[in-house]
Amino acid sequence: MDDKIMNSKGIGQKIAYGLSLVSFFLAIVLTYVLITYDQDTGTADSIIASMMAGIVFFVGVGVVLLVIGKANLPDLRIYRDR
Repeated sequence: MDDKIMNSKGIGQKIAYGLSLVSFFLAIVLTYVLITYDQDTGTADSIIASMMAGIVFFVGVGVVLLVIGKANLPDLRIYRDR
């Protein structure tokens, strides 16, 4: 197959890559909020546990979408020679 056909990214992959960057950004924002959160109860507070779970979720989603967005998928369309 032609290298040009193999390296073209579809709109879905571009969207997945963009959403992965948004997900990583949200994880960074949530980490900042967690660090600056005024806590009196320590790590036993349910809000802090939710923030930590959110960070894990956003990082996991970001990794999965990054792999999808950067994958080198072949073009499976059938081209007819005319």
